[in-house]
Amino acid sequence: MPVARTRSVALLGLTGSIVEVEADLSSQLPAFVIIGLPDAALGEARDRVRAAAVNAGCPLPQRRLTVNLSPAALPKHGSGFDLAIAVACLAAAGEISAESVERVVHLGELGLDGRLRPIDGILPAVLAAVRAGFDTVMVPTANADEASLVPGVTVIGVASLLDAAVRHGGVFDEQVFEAVPAPERADPAGAVEEAHGDLADVSGNEGAVEALLAAAAGGHHVFLLGPPGAGKTMLASRLPGILPDLDADEALEVASLRSLSGRPPVAGLSHRPPFEAPHHTATAAAMVGGGSRLIRPGAAARASHGVLFLDEAPEFPAAVLDVLRQPLESGSIAIHRANAVASFPARFQLVIAANPCPCGNHGSKGAECTCPPNARRRYLARISGPLLDRIDVQLKVPRITAAGLRVAAERPGISTAVARQRVVEARARAAHRLRGTPWRTNAQMPGPWMRGAGGLHPGGRATADLDRALELGGVTMRGYDRILKVAWTLADLDGADVPGLDHVGRALFLRKGLSL
Repeated sequence: MPVARTRSVALLGLTGSIVEVEADLSSQLPAFVIIGLPDAALGEARDRVRAAAVNAGCPLPQRRLTVNLSPAALPKHGSGFDLAIAVACLAAAGEISAESVERVVHLGELGLDGRLRPIDGILPAVLAAVRAGFDTVMVPTANADEASLVPGVTVIGVASLLDAAVRHGGVFDEQVFEAVPAPERADPAGAVEEAHGDLADVSGNEGAVEALLAAAAGGHHVFLLGPPGAGKTMLASRLPGILPDLDADEALEVASLRSLSGRPPVAGLSHRPPFEAPHHTATAAAMVGGGSRLIRPGAAARASHGVLFLDEAPEFPAAVLDVLRQPLESGSIAIHRANAVASFPARFQLVIAANPCPCGNHGSKGAECTCPPNARRRYLARISGPLLDRIDVQLKVPRITAAGLRVAAERPGISTAVARQRVVEARARAAHRLRGTPWRTNAQMPGPWMRGAGGLHPGGRATADLDRALELGGVTMRGYDRILKVAWTLADLDGADVPGLDHVGRALFLRKGLSL
């Protein structure tokens, strides 16, 4: 058969597109040509495929082979098309069944010895194949477990090109190839998840713990300001533990982002929210994602459905902090390149922590601050006003005193399990109230809808202080809406049907606590 077809997947961000791989065998001088907008790594596939086929024991004919990747206008990157190109060429030569090859989506990189090597992004690629209507994928053995996390698909794991050819009906001399193992990678996300600890470990600071509960229940962003040793990092690291479990779609999305980042799940699908804590030397590309060829997700995208924690926030470059402003509003990240736009989800909870001044002692009892007023103002001004305006809960976290430590010992704090149950119940109330809408948490509600068609403005005496703060310029319109959302969350935690004066007052304090 002179022309054979199979399929592979081209990834652009988290979105996968089916690529039809066509191979034509003609009676001309021997050559191997790949067309269809390949990048440099994909263009080198002609040498990898021919050498791999020879060393695997299923050589390609010494004739002209033309491989077309369709649609030709779609950018294609990386070496994950090697297996599809090789089996299409073998089918065009009549060595294997063209009908069998056409029914299967092929993903994998070939080594010169004929073995298949694992590739990053298998999970989103298999998801794209299933959504396009395909039910069978062939992947390297090292990627088989990860690909099997996608429901409704038959995964065929093969160790070499020869194994793939035999699976498609080829008859060759038998050889045994040892599968290439998955590379061992450090998994900082998994390490952080194990180190979350229990909320009961937080001694004192009951106000901060209650603020954390409100943030978890409503999906609100948090700013913690306090001296070193006040417990800001401990509080932030406990937030993922009190968040509800992810549903199946969210867990798959989180696992797909990890796979695309080169950190695939190693022990099945995790339903716990992710936790990302980039260092303050991170660049804007490291925060939101980027790359010259394959666009990879950054820390903000990997934190989707979980928590993004920025410790020592004023130490981050201002430009890096400000790239988060758009994702905080839209819940997504779009990375533009000359020939493509890659999109990633970014619906995370932002937690930022900062010292009150460069030396960290301003406002602390028994500690002397050596920073002049101008230095203190410049330090906190590195966190821009527009970014702070998008953060619902802004709280001062003081150091615990000896008296507070004695009280905490006599009255243990709330545990993570109990706190998570309260959060789950509060979110269930919010979800019931928001049924029939595209939103699930209070933080996701648009302000105009909440005050208008949603009919969720408490009105009357409950919002008198909040209305006065808006009139006097103490809060912006965005801040006004966010205070109302926090008030609804506090009402959900208390089991109230409508926020009262107390709920709105507490929400106003949580919003304006830094300036009181």
